[in-house]
Amino acid sequence: MEHKPVLLREVIEYLDLKSNQNFIDCTFGGGGHSREILRLVGKGGKVLGIDADKSNLDNFQFPISNFQNLLLVHDNFRNLRNIYANSFPYPVSGILLDLGLSSMELADESRGFGFLTDGPLDMRFDQKHQDLTAGEILNKYPLENLVKIFCDYGEVPRGQARLVSEAIGQERKIRPLRTVADFLRVVLKALYPRAWERGEITGETKNFYHHRRKINHPATQFFQALRIAVNDELGSLREVLPAAEDVLAPKGRIAVISFHSLEDRIVKNFFRDEAKAGRLKILTKKPLVADEAERQENPRSRSAKLRVAEKVN
Repeated sequence: MEHKPVLLREVIEYLDLKSNQNFIDCTFGGGGHSREILRLVGKGGKVLGIDADKSNLDNFQFPISNFQNLLLVHDNFRNLRNIYANSFPYPVSGILLDLGLSSMELADESRGFGFLTDGPLDMRFDQKHQDLTAGEILNKYPLENLVKIFCDYGEVPRGQARLVSEAIGQERKIRPLRTVADFLRVVLKALYPRAWERGEITGETKNFYHHRRKINHPATQFFQALRIAVNDELGSLREVLPAAEDVLAPKGRIAVISFHSLEDRIVKNFFRDEAKAGRLKILTKKPLVADEAERQENPRSRSAKLRVAEKVN
């Protein structure tokens, strides 16, 4: 599956790329942003690509030998200070964080990131070094913990979060939830019991309709919440932002693409607080979003928001 980088034109414009500069892509993914950055900085520039998901680095579509100025590191971007100190002895003009999943990750059934494919309840970015899986959370966590995860990380209304958590509790008394389909079935059955009994919705539902209108699939927020909990995504984001500011050279820029309000709020508040302290200059008064053409070509871009700030001397 071809990976299409989100908001590529806006990222390139706001990073203000120049020949011979050095950049860090903290979320290498499919390499789309890094590939364009490398092209524009030329032979004298370098890019450090970081990804917690080793499969993204292993599956990069172009031979690394063609990109002598690209260094790839398998690690979590929350460790940016150590990665930079140990691997990249160059002044950094820009840092990018694209907090969305790559197309390859979403399409890989063995990872369990989305509900449109079936697979194990895994959701780990780093399957080698991370132990906690989505299945372990669903099968072992106390119900109150599940309610909190769904509310805090998925922004699910508390009543719905409790309904689904109690349904999970009943299900796991009978048998553990092992697959994406298991979890999807519990969510739909708990939220729409009558429609489920009438056979109007099933665990294989891809386009979800309610009262004859298409709505966001009700499982979306639950899967988001689980993935965030498994990977401590918000904790990693809170750690990397001050690290990125430290690593940047004066006048260096940090660009962050977020895909839901929890991430965007963390970035917005960090930029605001650092701007008040005189350490950053905010370059995007409002987050930039994809235009209609990109939304049509790449549906993943619809929820993307880009914020950019510049390090003050």
